[in-house]
Amino acid sequence: MFSWLNFLSYAVATAATPGPNNLMSLSNAGRLGFRRAFPFNLGIWAGFTVVMLLCTAFCGALSELVPRIRMPMLAVGAAYMLYLAWKTFRSPPVTDGGGQAKSGFLSGLTLQFVNPKIYIYCLVSMEAYILPFYQGRWTALAGFAFLLAFIGFVFTLCWALFGSVFKLLFSEYARATNTIMALLLVYCAVSLFL
Repeated sequence: MFSWLNFLSYAVATAATPGPNNLMSLSNAGRLGFRRAFPFNLGIWAGFTVVMLLCTAFCGALSELVPRIRMPMLAVGAAYMLYLAWKTFRSPPVTDGGGQAKSGFLSGLTLQFVNPKIYIYCLVSMEAYILPFYQGRWTALAGFAFLLAFIGFVFTLCWALFGSVFKLLFSEYARATNTIMALLLVYCAVSLFL
């Protein structure tokens, strides 16, 4: 019997922990405010949904291919996280709208396709919790993909709210905040290989 408690515990714990989406949402909202950073979060949600649907549709094939694509996927994901860390470290404390283009919808959407955390999130959710009970039931599987993406979106919004609430603190201590966020992204990149 499908265990909603086990599935939701895993999904919430995974979505709530720091990762590229959450750290970038926190950083963007800290610099731009919640409303101006919201397009980035919508991009995350759109990209997250597409990735969840693709992973769900090809989960069986991906499971067989994962050993062969693991290192290239990790390398691309780590390189992108290091790029994000560099951009976060170098970002100014306050923007007057110039940062909007770099942290808008398209940036959030693009991040999802090189974010290994969400691929792992989907693969584990599907293989461990969902497919044993819903294999071949495509409507249910699509519903789970949307649910996983929505849970991820809710937590990126939580991290963005935290960032916007502490915007004044982040502005006053921008260099230290950006350094900490960049180091956390570097940690995420390095932890992929541990």
